[in-house]
Amino acid sequence: MKHATKRGLLLSSCLALIAGFVDAIGFIETGGLFVSFMSGNSTQAGVDVFAGHAHVAILSVYLIVAFVVGVTIAGVAAARTRDHHPFVVGGAAVALVAVAVLDLAGAGSAWNYGLVSMVMGAINTLYLADGRARIAITYATGTLVSLGLALAALVTGGSHTAWHRPLLLWGALALGAVAGAAAHRLGTALSLFAAAGILAALAVLIVTSRHRKLH
Repeated sequence: MKHATKRGLLLSSCLALIAGFVDAIGFIETGGLFVSFMSGNSTQAGVDVFAGHAHVAILSVYLIVAFVVGVTIAGVAAARTRDHHPFVVGGAAVALVAVAVLDLAGAGSAWNYGLVSMVMGAINTLYLADGRARIAITYATGTLVSLGLALAALVTGGSHTAWHRPLLLWGALALGAVAGAAAHRLGTALSLFAAAGILAALAVLIVTSRHRKLH
């Protein structure tokens, strides 16, 4: 994370905010599962297996598989295309619109959120280095580890500013979750359309910024 540019940090913070926003909506709509936090779903699946809640356990595993599929597809795109960023961010917007339309059509279902998990997984491939996600966008655990290590460095005489970035990312995710829970009260579809609109705007900004660099 320490090598991220200011522009990259701003974009990743916006995406983290949207991830928190969407995760809060997904949490409510799936009855307590996550569309971006797969550690939570893994624990939930294990608990539900022994609690006799087979349906919830299967749904948890389904969301996990969808997340991994999204990472895999986007990882292949990253390896084979020059810049997969606008496709991933734009694709995430399209997926949210699709789930919102299904909700408006009366076909809303927790299973629809597998599509959301897929694109949330894909978003984590936007900052890769040596085959690994350099910035954890949709999950807080890695970000909090980075924050703790940065604070350790501060205490031991290292960087005095390294903790700013992980704290910003975590704060964006947490703020997004609060905003998502509030927006959900206005309607599931409306809140998803709002998130899709922001993602679409980010995709356009990515494309235009790339175009300016080429000229």
